[in-house]
Amino acid sequence: MTAVLDIFRALADPTRLRILALLGDVELAIGEVAQVIGQSQPRVSRHVRILIEADLVERRKEGGWVFLKMADSDAARAYRVFVAKVEQSPEEQAVIAADHAALGEVHEERNAAARRYFADHAKEWDAIRSLYAPDGEIEKAMAKLLGSRPLGRLLDIGTGTGRMVELFAHQADIAVAFDRSSEMLRIARAKLVPSAQPVEFVQGDFNALPFESGAFDTAILHQVLHYSRNPQRVIAEVARVLTPGGIALFADFAPHMREDLRTGSAHARLGFAHEQMRAWLDEEGMQIESQSEIGGGELTVCLWLARRGAADGAGKGDGEAWNSKAHQKRHAA
Repeated sequence: MTAVLDIFRALADPTRLRILALLGDVELAIGEVAQVIGQSQPRVSRHVRILIEADLVERRKEGGWVFLKMADSDAARAYRVFVAKVEQSPEEQAVIAADHAALGEVHEERNAAARRYFADHAKEWDAIRSLYAPDGEIEKAMAKLLGSRPLGRLLDIGTGTGRMVELFAHQADIAVAFDRSSEMLRIARAKLVPSAQPVEFVQGDFNALPFESGAFDTAILHQVLHYSRNPQRVIAEVARVLTPGGIALFADFAPHMREDLRTGSAHARLGFAHEQMRAWLDEEGMQIESQSEIGGGELTVCLWLARRGAADGAGKGDGEAWNSKAHQKRHAA
């Protein structure tokens, strides 16, 4: 447990109090904090180290960036309660207001960078989108499948620009935007932060999801699976991180012959047949509840809604009893 003296020492500095006020309910890069505070990054890093040692802040590395957020700890929760009950002086209010105004400028810089990235890649994306039904039609079909049900803990795998989180986070208790690309996560963050719903951003590989078993109630993979050379391994990971009874919604192409998507757009698989998806999902202990197709272009988009079955000893709720034979065999070594 963090020593009480360490916590009070960490709080006994106006710069560190400004950092905590900035973080609030958002995650910021350490460079962004330095930009708002108006101090050098090495100096801010020293302050951050003290806050981390006091269990008030936690850090996360994403590519070459380091992101900060309030810690999920007793010390941080106690600090929030304390600050909410103490009236700030006019001088403190002015400093915090100025910091949040500067933070708004940082968010606008993020948005500008995202717009530049979209402009640079617009022709490539538009060329692919022209091959299938409009995004709005696909999103409407996905929303119909998910309905108005609570999504609980939502994982968006291959979040890209964060569109799925933008659409469905309001039905979730918390949403995690997951992507291999740190660049795409920065774009998603620019779009989704600040947000009315809590969103976490995590970088990693969909072949080895960095989450505990049974960590999520809902997973979405929108136009993601075709990038995998081993789709069943990805499906196995999806099944593993879902709680028993959890659902996964896959949106991807039906089989096609557009070899240029493999050579020019890194598509490892040229679509998926219903029978193949059903076999993979069944082997990983998931059953398809609904499948549909959306035409309207050269490529057909398929939707598969699947539910993870209850594991032996289900009721633990934490996924410890997950017993997919295929998953156990692959990971036995």
